[in-house]
Amino acid sequence: MPTYYLELALRSLKRSPGLTALMVLAIGFGVAASMTTYSVFRAVSGDPIPWKSSKLFVPQIDIWGPAVRNGSGEPADALDYTDAMALMRDHRATRQSALYEVDPTIVVPGRGDDSFSVDGYAVAGEFFPMLDIPFTYGSGWSANDDAQAATVAVISAELNQQLFGGSNSVGKVVQIGDKDYRIVGVMGAWDPQPRYYDVFGSGGFRSDTPDIFLPLNRAIAAGMENDGRTNCGTAEPTEKGFVGMQKSSCAWLSFMVELDDAAAVVRYRQYLNGYARDQQAKGRFAWAPNNRLRDRPTFLDFEQVVPSDTKVSLLVALGLLVVCLVNTVGLMLAKFLRRSGEIGVRRALGAPRRAIYAQLFSEAGLIGLFGGLLGLLFTVAGVSCVGLVLPVSIAALAKIDLPLLGITLLVAIAASLLAALYPTFRASRVQPAWQLKSN
Repeated sequence: MPTYYLELALRSLKRSPGLTALMVLAIGFGVAASMTTYSVFRAVSGDPIPWKSSKLFVPQIDIWGPAVRNGSGEPADALDYTDAMALMRDHRATRQSALYEVDPTIVVPGRGDDSFSVDGYAVAGEFFPMLDIPFTYGSGWSANDDAQAATVAVISAELNQQLFGGSNSVGKVVQIGDKDYRIVGVMGAWDPQPRYYDVFGSGGFRSDTPDIFLPLNRAIAAGMENDGRTNCGTAEPTEKGFVGMQKSSCAWLSFMVELDDAAAVVRYRQYLNGYARDQQAKGRFAWAPNNRLRDRPTFLDFEQVVPSDTKVSLLVALGLLVVCLVNTVGLMLAKFLRRSGEIGVRRALGAPRRAIYAQLFSEAGLIGLFGGLLGLLFTVAGVSCVGLVLPVSIAALAKIDLPLLGITLLVAIAASLLAALYPTFRASRVQPAWQLKSN
């Protein structure tokens, strides 16, 4: 029986090719527009570490007071050197790490004066297990390496390929400044977007990938300046250079902690408030404690990491899909009612209404299928062109994959069936006697 209805649907579509083409184009164009923008929105709004994001938190301490907050009530997005080092020393979390961006110059082993700069981060050793970073060779460094400010490094697979041809380079050295740094680990493929571990410095999205990670204490001891963002509020450092940054109240160190359960979150929040009260008692803060402890998804929402352009584009595309569906409804209504005579004869010969529904919905389903196939082509073209209207770092995240292709087809078919509801209802209510009399 389904084959019979499909044959009837195909014959009907062939009888009016122009009308069929218009409906297929409307469905295909509307679905493609919505799926193209959805591919971008999906990429930028996804949880980069869903299995652990509820355990990762960002502590914020009000280092400037209400005079700088300008009534927003929110503390700085990052920490200054004094607070970051105090939280690192107290170590009240399961794992923790302060971090900042560095761009050290590497001397290529065995190539004399051949050198180049790389993007990277200064972090604590707990950064790697806290974020479940994969390793191809080796691992991160130890707590003792942190304490000793050891000259060790973790490099990316890309840098390992560039320097050592992709072989196991654990134990080999690279020269940074006047020191040799021993490689302890080579990361696997890892470049989460948004860059949730450094929203303050990256804004959430970066097209470049970090190639090297160095111990935080080593980078500070070597005087590696911050290559990322710095926010000094209204008070500029009184001394210039890296030492001046360490003595200032400028926020430049991102901070993240891992807390295992709700009780640990409560304890850490109490610790932050106690620390702020202690700083108030010492005269450093002249205001009441005003701290925040947001989990990673909440912090991403607070920082508005998902660009507003993508949200607006998605809403506009969905609106366009609705317009295309309304047009399709009109076209289907005209097509179905034009066949009132045929439907009346079938009803007079004993065909039940469900048979009319089956026939017309089969036709709508085919229109949706053809529209979905056309929409796939439009979607592929649309995703390849999003860089023309969105920043390259964001447009590069939009990918064509099997789930997106499957969703495109399903949306097209579902949209076509939805558009067919009213025209099918109207057509199925044709009175057989009236049609026979008029014929």
